[in-house]
Amino acid sequence: MNESHQTNLINLSLRAGSSQAELTFKALNNAVRVQILEFLTNHAATISQISTALDIPQSTVKQHINLLEEAELINTYLRSATRGTEKVCSGIYKNLIFDLNPPAKQHQPYTEISMPIGCFSDFSVSVPCGLVSYSGVIGMQGEASAFYEPERVEAQLLWFTEGYIEYRFAKKFPPKARLGNISLSMEICSEAPGHDNDWPSDITVWINDVEIGTWTSPGDFGGKRGILTPAWWVTDSTQFGHLKTWKVTDEGTFIDDETAKTVTLADLKIQEKPYVSVKIGIKDDAMNRGGINIFGRQFGNFSQDIVLRIVYDNM
Repeated sequence: MNESHQTNLINLSLRAGSSQAELTFKALNNAVRVQILEFLTNHAATISQISTALDIPQSTVKQHINLLEEAELINTYLRSATRGTEKVCSGIYKNLIFDLNPPAKQHQPYTEISMPIGCFSDFSVSVPCGLVSYSGVIGMQGEASAFYEPERVEAQLLWFTEGYIEYRFAKKFPPKARLGNISLSMEICSEAPGHDNDWPSDITVWINDVEIGTWTSPGDFGGKRGILTPAWWVTDSTQFGHLKTWKVTDEGTFIDDETAKTVTLADLKIQEKPYVSVKIGIKDDAMNRGGINIFGRQFGNFSQDIVLRIVYDNM
């Protein structure tokens, strides 16, 4: 903890007169809160660590964190500690932009679902493979049988060498809605014995069994503890990954805005199933069959699970 917060922080654009803008300006109208926010832009830390780093009483830090949470300027979650639980805080935005221009049109509605990495619906994986929660190993480490354990829903890191894992997301948008785009983001990397920063792996994503793109992970990253990775997990093992986004539109598919496939929304046939299937895996004919690690919101460098976002128009 309290290490360099190396994340792909995003921008926040604020519209004049919006409730979000009012909460943001209220939160920023205090020098101490601004100091805490600047610190959390570069670090993930607990209340006590913020107190120590900035020389501010813990009671004061708690009050300011509550306001920053209310304004949705930081991410927080509770984790087990020696005595009860402790709150871990991290920044979300690298830039705050205040827009005085009236909107040309209203933003499209969207639905967003955060899927814990252990809540998979199907899998076919080869050893070595395994899962761990924030507090320990799940099942028999290195054995595929661990993926059947009830405790798998608590997983914060899972890995396998070959095969795939499937998640099924509920369709939380109107039945007759016209889809604008669908995107999927997650923290991932290759899987090597222990770790190997130079270990390429071709990681592919399918939506409704349609391949939407392959990203070649450069390695399995370790040797330095991930920002959120628990202290019991040895640094010689996998520590963190890259936050990657696959996106499908009417024009094609993209990985972090780079063209990946000519597959479009129509090809996914989203309306034909009661759920959206997402598979993540290594193809049998992949050039780089270097396995995969998938991180949950309490492991690695990014405080998020697997996130599916669907933008749509009401018909």
